[in-house]
Amino acid sequence: MAKLNEKYEAMVVFSLKNDEEQIKALVEKFSELIKANGTLNNVDEWGKRKLAYEINYEGEGYYVLYNFESKPDFPAELERIINITDGILRSVVVLAK
Repeated sequence: MAKLNEKYEAMVVFSLKNDEEQIKALVEKFSELIKANGTLNNVDEWGKRKLAYEINYEGEGYYVLYNFESKPDFPAELERIINITDGILRSVVVLAK
């Protein structure tokens, strides 16, 4: 029998070229998307951090960690939406244990 819900973590690094209001709007956008397709357990905003290496000539990014539960098909859709959204430097969605 297939599992109905799995636990996932999504780390998203937002570009600091956006102002603070735009970053907060993107954080809220992804929170609402996750709530609409699963259960959002926690949003941990790490804030502005130095990157290990420059991405698109940027040395810092705004880190946010989302912990959520959803059906196994949703994380692929979340990654697709993250990848087509402007203002994001990097992201990863993994199965949490």
